[in-house]
Order: sequence, then structure tokens, then C-alpha cells
Amino acid sequence: MNLDAEVCCRALAARDARFDGIFFVGVTTTGIYCRPVCPARTPRRDRCRFFTSAAAAEQAGFRPCLRCRPELAPGNAPVDANGRVAHLAAARIDAGALNDGGSLEALAEECGLSSRQLRRVVKQALGVSPVELAQTNRLLLAKKLLTETRLPIIEVAYASGFASLRRFNALFRSHYRMAPSRFRGSNGATPREPTMRLLLSYRPPLAWAELLHFLAARAIASVEIVSDATYARTVAIGKHEGWLRIGTGTKRNTLVVELSSTLAPVLPPLLARLRSLFDLNARPDVIEAHLRNDRCITRMMQRGPGLRVPGAFSGFEMAVRAILGQQISVRGATTLAGRYAAAFGRPVETPFPELNRLTPTPGHVAAAKPSDLAGLGILPARAETIRAVARVIDEGGLRLEPGPEPEAIIERLQAIHGIGEWTAHYIAMRALRWPDAFPHGDLGLRKALGAASARQVRESAEAWRPWRAYAAMHLWNHLGHIQRKDKNDE
Repeated sequence: MNLDAEVCCRALAARDARFDGIFFVGVTTTGIYCRPVCPARTPRRDRCRFFTSAAAAEQAGFRPCLRCRPELAPGNAPVDANGRVAHLAAARIDAGALNDGGSLEALAEECGLSSRQLRRVVKQALGVSPVELAQTNRLLLAKKLLTETRLPIIEVAYASGFASLRRFNALFRSHYRMAPSRFRGSNGATPREPTMRLLLSYRPPLAWAELLHFLAARAIASVEIVSDATYARTVAIGKHEGWLRIGTGTKRNTLVVELSSTLAPVLPPLLARLRSLFDLNARPDVIEAHLRNDRCITRMMQRGPGLRVPGAFSGFEMAVRAILGQQISVRGATTLAGRYAAAFGRPVETPFPELNRLTPTPGHVAAAKPSDLAGLGILPARAETIRAVARVIDEGGLRLEPGPEPEAIIERLQAIHGIGEWTAHYIAMRALRWPDAFPHGDLGLRKALGAASARQVRESAEAWRPWRAYAAMHLWNHLGHIQRKDKNDE
């Protein structure tokens, strides 16, 4: 991204939230870098240096502001082909791809590049190397944990992705010019607590109620609970198990996450999954500016400004839910999903009686007999499709998460017997986070558009590229509003 200094200065003077996370400003007289929404006094133009990322600012010798807290800046999610691979790599690094022995070579292979190519594209897009980006991410997560939780400092170090406390202390002092304990005003000795609370930021507006309504209709019993204001679920990442709950907070443009401390060792991937599930890196200003070219979608957007595309906490979980939803109602598929979780999910203890099962794993489902699934009321053909998806994921032949070539994953999904275009594109919308995925054969989309055929839906959708998934959400939201209104009028 090429930063226009004049545009950045105007955004900084106006504290324009649309630019939050798009650039950071380093102030040469203080050696501190800030978000453009920082409440501190606006520095003079000749004292400002602008950076595309927090990592670039830190590489230039600036340390993070304690008032606006750069670690809270929302992510940037471009979809242009030139920057897609770099930002995919950045997202993987943010989720801990280079922690716990993860190698740059493995990440590069995952992105379809050599390690040398990956270094070049990340450096070109973000101004820093992948290793420098990983180091900044670890430091900012550590700062976040020191500020927002009471985790002991040694656990903060390991939860942030550092291999040793010594390395953590050395980097913290060299970058931030203070000891980690300074963020707590004590020697860092704090009692262990069973839960943690963290903040996740987003770029406004956010149609939170509409997002929860969508997830509530599809929540898997015993695994997820959705209320009027919060979403809660059980969690298993590797050998670590627990639970989380997320809702709106008092701090502007943030969500509050409460989670069990047992999940502290897997915070980077967990927080990345939450940002994906709630699409918190979206740019509603860019998306909606494009969709406003269509009058029909413009009218629908007025009902849900800032509407997001719900992602997936687990790609396999999302795929099973999509297969169960083939040619039956949302309510019927949700009922089947609850039976499936009760039969194949391992039990887990949480503070919520309704949350008592972990989502089933691909290995467990792949080993099941077809009759075990069919006995739950799942049609035999769909039961076999679920087992086929479980096998290919368990064997490493398919990864249902954002990747550099979503079209190739869509084709791979459609090669599995029982998965058609609708199912593949719906999975791509949510698990692959592909903003241009569009299940044009969906009956609800046809109803919302008043189209006579799937072909008409496809033709109408061409004008919405590359944000067709968001247009689909507005259409479904519009249809759901009409159906609820009709039901209330009865």
C-alpha cells in the first residue's frame, strides 16, 4: 500500500475511524507510534512518519502508544490479487504459524511460494519480513495480555508465542524500553484466575444483532449458545480445551471476549478464529460503497449497515453443517446438527449447563460407520458425504480455511460425491472467507431477488463482484426480516 502523506494527515486530524488499522503514525519527537484515532494531541506534520503496519513502525524504532494501544487496531482485509498472498501469510503469522517450531518454509509451501518469494511479497506489502512481523505480533499480544489480564508474566510470554521467558524479557525491553511488569505497576506477580477477558476491535459499523440472529438459527446444541447479546461455545485446539463467550463492551468499537484460562496457550489461533467467525477485519466502508451501485441492495443495506459474513470457528464443523442443510430447512438442519454433536462430540465441563460437548473431530467421524450417522436421521447419502469430507481432512488432503486459491478448494470440494455448487460456495463463504463466493442456486436468494431462475440470480450478481458473499448476506437478511414480519402479523 502506498501511503499518501496528505490523505494520512487529514485522516489523522479528523481521527477518521475508517483509516484505523490502515496506517499508523510515528511521532519523531516522542518515539511513539499511534493509530489515526488516538485521542492524544495531533502532532505537527513535520514530526509524523506514516507506516502501513505496526511491525513497520516498530522496525523503524517507534514503540506503541499506551493510550490508543495499536494492538487493538482492526485488521486490514484487502482482496486484490497482488496483495492477497501477503495478507494471507500475515493472517497465518498472526494466528501463530511461526510459533512453536513453525517454519517459514512450511508457511511458504502452504501459500504456494518458495520461502524467498514469501519474504519478498510480505516485505513489499507490509514493509517488514515475515519473521519481523511474527515478532511484532508476539510483542503486541503480550502487551495486550499484560494490560487486560492477570496472567502471570511467564504465562504471558508463552501464550504470546515466545519460546522462553528470557527471550521475551530481552525483546520487550529492547523494543519498548521498559520491563513487562511496568504495564501492571507491580513486580508482575498476580494470582491465577479461572477466566480471562480480552478486547477485540472492529471497524464500524457492525450489525451485531443481525450477525447473532444468523448464528442463533444455526447454533449446534451443546456446542454453541446464542442469546440476544452474546455468543458462547466450547473450544478444543490441539490438546487444550475450554469455553468462550463474546459480546459487546463499553469501549467503543470493541467486543469483549471471556474465556477459560485453560485456553491461554493457544491464544493466537483462538483469537484469529474469532476474528474470522465474526468477520472483524472487514472494511464495511469499501464493501458497501461498491454494493450501493445496485439500488436493490442499497435498500436492503439500510436495514443492516455493517452486515458481516459469518465465518467458521472450525472448517470441518462448518462443512458438516452445510451438508446437513442440503435441501432441508435451517431448523431441520440445526436439529440434526445437535444430534450429531451429542453422538460424536466428546463431553467437556463449562460454567454453562447447555454447553457440554466439543465439536466432533474429523478423525472420530471418519472412523464411524455409515449406520451410526444414518441412525441420527441423516440420509444415508449425506452420511457418506460427511464421512468422505472427514476422511480427506483427517488425511491432510483438504484444509477448510482461507487460502491463496479458493477456487481450487471449491473445485476440490465439488469433486467429493454429494457436494454440489451450492454447498461448495456456502463453505467458501464462511470457512474459506472468500468474499466473492456466491451460492447462486439458493432458493432464498431467488425469493429475495424475485428471480425466476438461478441463472437470473447469477446474472444479477455479476455487478456485485468481488463482494458477492456480502450481497448474499444482505439478501438473506432482507428475506428473514420479511418472514419474521409476516409471522408477527399472523
